Amino acid sequence: MAGRQASQVVLSRQARTFLEGQVRHHKAPRSLSDRCRMVLLCAEGLQSKEVAARLGVHEHTVGKWRRRFVEDGIEGLTDEYRAGRPRTVSDAQVTQVIERTLNTMPKDATHWSIRSMAAEIGLSHTTIRRIWSAFGLQPHRAETFKLSTDPLFVDKVRDIVGLYMSPPNRAIVLCVDEKSQIQALDREQPVLPMTPGVPERRTHTYLRNGTTSLFAALDIATGAVIGKCYKRHRTTEFLDFLKRIDAEVPENLDVHLVMDNYATHKTTTIRIWLACRPHWHVHFTPTSASWINQVERWFAELTRKQLQRGVHRSTTALEADITTFIDAHNKNPRPYRWVKSADQILASVKRFCHKTMSRTSDSGD
Repeated sequence: MAGRQASQVVLSRQARTFLEGQVRHHKAPRSLSDRCRMVLLCAEGLQSKEVAARLGVHEHTVGKWRRRFVEDGIEGLTDEYRAGRPRTVSDAQVTQVIERTLNTMPKDATHWSIRSMAAEIGLSHTTIRRIWSAFGLQPHRAETFKLSTDPLFVDKVRDIVGLYMSPPNRAIVLCVDEKSQIQALDREQPVLPMTPGVPERRTHTYLRNGTTSLFAALDIATGAVIGKCYKRHRTTEFLDFLKRIDAEVPENLDVHLVMDNYATHKTTTIRIWLACRPHWHVHFTPTSASWINQVERWFAELTRKQLQRGVHRSTTALEADITTFIDAHNKNPRPYRWVKSADQILASVKRFCHKTMSRTSDSGD
C-alpha cells in the first residue's frame, strides 16, 4: 500500500517574498530561517525525505513544518505558546519585596543587597535579582543633586541660555571661571609604563609639590580658550586676567562674560574696571548652577586628559603642561553645542521638584 501522501505546498508571491527574506536576513532567528528553508524546498516539489537529507534534519521535522504551513500559513512557522513551569512566587510576595526595598532598611546597613533581602523575605537571591531587574530597582546605586535657591534662577537661565543659542551680532561670548588649587602631584615611586597585557601601574600614595590656579575664558562660538595660571587666587589676579582678555579681543566687538558669583568677581576694583568699559557685559550664573557655564565642560577635559594621570614634580612643570594643553586645544578648537532651550531646562527642574515634593510628602505620611 502507498504511504500517506505529503501535503502539497503552494506559495503566494507575498509568502515567497517573506520566506526568502527570512532566509537572507542574518539577524533572523536560526529556527525560523531553517523552517523557511524547509517550506521553500517543499514548494519546489521535493519530498520530505529529500528535504531532510539536504538540510540535515529528520524527516518527521520536515513533515511537521510542511503540515503546519499548509494549515496555518506563515503564522504556523512560529512556536506555539508553552506554559512552562508553574509560578512558585506569588504576586503578594513580589509586592512584599518591592515594598520592603523601597520603604525599609536593614538593621546593619543603609540599603538592601540581593542576599540580605533574600534572607529577610525567605526567597532565593536569584528570585530577588529577577524582581529587582523587572522593576528597575538598584539599591546599591545613589546619585547626588543640588537645586539652586537663587531667587533670580529663571531670569538668569533664560539670559545665559539665550546667549548660547542666539548670540548677539558683533559680539563675543566668553565663559569665564577659575580652576583653583590644582595640585602638582608626584608619585612616591616611579610609574610603571603599560606593557602588552599589563596596564600602567602607579602607587596610590603621592607627594604634593604645591598648587596653582588656572583662569580660563572659553569662546562659545569657536571653542578657543584664553587661559593663564597664577600662584594665588585674588582680585589682583582676576583683574590681570580680564586685562589679558581685553588685549586679545578685537576692540570693535562687545564682550559678554558668563561667570559665577564668586566674591572675587564682584569686588569694587572689578566693578570700577568693568564700568569704564561699557561694551563689556556681565551675566552671572545662578548660585549652585555651575553646570550652565560651558567652560566647566572644558575643565573636565583638562582634568581627564592632562591632570588626572599627570605626574608633576613642581608647579612650574604643572603650569607648563597646562599651557601646552591649551595651545594644542586652540590649534583645532571645537565649540560645545548647547541643545536644550531655557523652557526645556525649567520644565525639567519643575518636574524634578514636583517628584521630590511628592516623595517627601509620602514619606512624611
